[in-house]
Amino acid sequence: MLLDTPHRPSTMDGLRGSAYRISAIARHNLIIRLRDPGQMISYIVMPMVLMVVLKPLYIRAVSGGAVQVVTGLLVMFSVFAIAIAGNSILVERHWHTWDRLRQSRASATEMLLGKTIPIFVLMLLQQTLLFVYGCLVIGVRLPHSVGYIALAIPVWAFSLLAMGAALATVARSLGELGVISDVGALVLSSLGGALVPLSILPGWARALAHISPGYYALSMMQAAIRGDGRGVLVPAAVLLVLGLLAGAYAVRRLARGWGRTRLL
Repeated sequence: MLLDTPHRPSTMDGLRGSAYRISAIARHNLIIRLRDPGQMISYIVMPMVLMVVLKPLYIRAVSGGAVQVVTGLLVMFSVFAIAIAGNSILVERHWHTWDRLRQSRASATEMLLGKTIPIFVLMLLQQTLLFVYGCLVIGVRLPHSVGYIALAIPVWAFSLLAMGAALATVARSLGELGVISDVGALVLSSLGGALVPLSILPGWARALAHISPGYYALSMMQAAIRGDGRGVLVPAAVLLVLGLLAGAYAVRRLARGWGRTRLL
C-alpha cells in the first residue's frame, strides 16, 4: 500500500472503536453509581419492607395475594428507578461536561448506551433480588419455567431505561426530572394495578389501565410466575415497542443537540 493512500477503516475496526467508546463511558458511569449507591439501595430495601408489612392485607383481600404484593411492588419501585437512568444523563449537563462528551468521537447512540448500560445492570439486579426475596420470604411459588422470568425482567428494565433516557432529554433540571419520574411512577403503577388489583379499581381506572406501561409489566410478571407463555410474550412485545420508540426519541434529541448545556 502506498504511504499516501488513505486508510479506510474496516467494519471490524469500526465495531471495535464503537465498543471501546461505549465501554469507556459505561465504566465511568458504573464508578459514579457505585460511589453513590444510596438511591438504588432504597429502591431495593423499601419494597422488601412493604412486602412483609402488606402481605397479610393482600392475602385477606384478594386471591393470590402473595403474588400480587410481590409483583406489584416490584413493578412500582422499578418504575421509580427511571429517575436513576435520567439522572445519569442530566447530571452531565449540570457538571457542564455534556458538551465536552458530545465533541468526542462517540455518537449519540454510543453515548446513550454507555450511560444506560450500568443502569440496566443495576435494574436487573434490583428486580432479580426482589423476585428472589418474594419467593424465599413472602412465599411466592417458584415458577416451573424460570426462562419466562429471565425474559420478563430484561424486557421491563429495557423499557424503563428507554423512558428514563427520553425524560432526561426533556427535563431541564434534576428537580423537574424528579417530579416527573416520581409522580409518573405513582400514576403508572397505580393505574396498572400495582398497588390495588384491577378487579377492585373503579371502571374508569380499569379502562385507563391499558395505556399504562405498568399494566403490561404487571401482567407479564404475573404470567411469568404462572408459566403462561402467551401471557408473557404479548405484553413483552408491547413493552419492547414502547422502549424502542422512547430510545429512538432520546437518540434523536441527543443527536440534534437538545442536551446542550446552554439550553438549561
